[in-house]
Amino acid sequence: MPDPAVKPARFARGGKNEEMTSMSFLEHLEELRRRLIYSLLGVGVAFFACFYYADRIFGLMQQPIMEALQRNHMPEKLVYLNPTEPFNMYLKIGLLAGLFVASPFVLYQVWMFISPGLYRHEKRYVIPFMTSTIFLFLAGGFFGYKIVYPEALDFLIGYGRQFQPMITIGEYTDLFLTIIIGLGAIFELPILVFFLSLMGIVNAGFMWRNFRYSILIIFIIAAIVTPTTDIMNMCIFAAPMVALYVVSIGVAWLVHPKRRRARREAAAKSSE
Repeated sequence: MPDPAVKPARFARGGKNEEMTSMSFLEHLEELRRRLIYSLLGVGVAFFACFYYADRIFGLMQQPIMEALQRNHMPEKLVYLNPTEPFNMYLKIGLLAGLFVASPFVLYQVWMFISPGLYRHEKRYVIPFMTSTIFLFLAGGFFGYKIVYPEALDFLIGYGRQFQPMITIGEYTDLFLTIIIGLGAIFELPILVFFLSLMGIVNAGFMWRNFRYSILIIFIIAAIVTPTTDIMNMCIFAAPMVALYVVSIGVAWLVHPKRRRARREAAAKSSE
């Protein structure tokens, strides 16, 4: 365990001194507790704000199903089976929307927690990290909302056109969130690959050599997460995942191997 009285270690890199601060185990726990409290407060404020507008948020959420029902000449109405279901649904929407709204603040707290263990030149990644993380999640959600989800609903509702639909608000909300949040998470693949490459776990050569196996895994994942059984919707799911994998290969290639070696050498010196 490092001594808290030890001064920040300095390592030469490119002719410049870089600092990596040293903290004791208790100091790490105290810093973690502080960042968790700040994050919970931020999420709490965002939750109450989003809960106030939960009905408007659900109005946007139910727009794809309303359009699909209209195209198939069916009653444009969702139902509920339990008196508490609408209130619980609005609570869920408020919480998830609050988490999303507060995500930049939460990500900043995460960065503030890990930044003492990074070199000065690595700390400049905070703005690109936060911006790209939020942008990619939004891109995945928008892709799901505008393309994947409407296509899936058209297929599912059109396939059961001979029956009278009775879609509950709870089941619809769960399906909507599964698709949108799932695609948002999938679009974070380049960020994950960036950090794995920075830590030396994967590299562009490894990803390229295993490209064919990755395509197979991508289509298996697409077949599992797609709400329908037709090939077209599976391909709609898989196409952006393949594109993101190619982008991730480029991201891994851009992470210079010398940076990983310098980080390992600095860590070895600090443990001496």
